[in-house]
Amino acid sequence: MQESYEVIMDDRKNPLQRLPKAQRFQLMVYLSVMWTTVFSLAIGSYGYWGELIIGHVAVAIGVAITGLTFRQVRKRTDPDQ
Repeated sequence: MQESYEVIMDDRKNPLQRLPKAQRFQLMVYLSVMWTTVFSLAIGSYGYWGELIIGHVAVAIGVAITGLTFRQVRKRTDPDQ
């Protein structure tokens, strides 16, 4: 569990590690704001079915955006992939 957490949250261990520190920080801030919004939507909509669906969709979109961000950085910085 700790390793999974570090791969996502530690900029020295996730795919952003190959970027300059300023860019890593900027991308991590953008991702943190996105995830804060996703969880705020999900928690705030707990009582209503339609809004609950919106929360689940927001979580799915957040996972997709995070994965795509990591993948794009890895493609640009790792010549082997």
